[in-house]
Amino acid sequence: MSLLHQIALTKVKGIGPILGRHLVSRFGNAEAVFSASKQELTTIPGIGGHLADAILHAGALHEAENELRFVEKHRIQVLFSGNKDYPKRLDECPDAPLLLYYKGCADLNAARMVSIVGTRNATSYGKAVCSEFIEALLPYHTTVISGLAYGIDSFAHRNALTHGISTIGVLGHGLDRIYPAANREMAAKMLDCGGLLTEFPSGTKPDRQHFPMRNRIIAGLADVVIVVEAAAKGGALITAEIANTYNRDVCAFPGNLNQAFSAGCNYLIKTNRAHLITSVKDLAYLMNWEPEAKRTSSGQLELPISLGAPEQRVYDAIQAAGQMAIDDLLLKLQWPQSKLAITLLEMELKGVIAALPGKIYRAI
Repeated sequence: MSLLHQIALTKVKGIGPILGRHLVSRFGNAEAVFSASKQELTTIPGIGGHLADAILHAGALHEAENELRFVEKHRIQVLFSGNKDYPKRLDECPDAPLLLYYKGCADLNAARMVSIVGTRNATSYGKAVCSEFIEALLPYHTTVISGLAYGIDSFAHRNALTHGISTIGVLGHGLDRIYPAANREMAAKMLDCGGLLTEFPSGTKPDRQHFPMRNRIIAGLADVVIVVEAAAKGGALITAEIANTYNRDVCAFPGNLNQAFSAGCNYLIKTNRAHLITSVKDLAYLMNWEPEAKRTSSGQLELPISLGAPEQRVYDAIQAAGQMAIDDLLLKLQWPQSKLAITLLEMELKGVIAALPGKIYRAI
């Protein structure tokens, strides 16, 4: 497929994501859209004579040539809707961008993706919640997404980097700049532990109207949107609302009733627009996520939660067998049934084993 024509299609004024997808679906690919006749183009609902002329005019292709030179020079990936590298979660959303510009190393289709949003005027409470939450995400191997703005966004990215968690910043401008400028150093680090993503071409300024557009990408990229701290109005609530329309889970941390920057979270919870959470354990329960064990340099499993000696014996037995029935465990360990039952329950609560039907247990 022609990358030049894919970029050019987004340069035609009047063609948005929905109409662009319709054109590609009708003609097979972006290049074929520009090769179509005016008569063929005007058979498409939403394409009148004026817009057909705009497609056939060479202006969009000239603009695309400049953009192509920019992305090639700066080694930027161009992701077109429907292609294998385009984020699959986002591609399910009806108004997802037709094309994305991406620079970084993170997998945009990672198994677990969490968007974290909040006020630009983060309080000490919001910062503490964000910090503790992200650190606790480590055993779940998630990718953290946010908008690289001041406040909770920046705090989320910075804490993710601190803990070696992949983090993606979604921008409201082109990749030829970083806004706010104070985040340039952090953005550079994110390229080695995450990435930067935008639908806007080079030269696009961080204008006010671009940020609600950016918010739909933050919502659509993730499995779940977490609102840490938010006022009664603002971008975080817009992102949460969009996420609900995309059938994404939304979670919010409750806050002080008298704190202005908790009003948005409390409203989302009160109106059933968000699940109330107080920790990563609440999120893991909601999403049915289990922590993943790491491997040491010797290849042995290193559990994310420390186990006592009796629990370790049970875990080792189950892990070696793949799964074990409680009767087999009793025979192997030669323990009283009451001791084994209590140990198994404690291990379930810690999230290191899972109970299967028939009193069978498997290691996580």
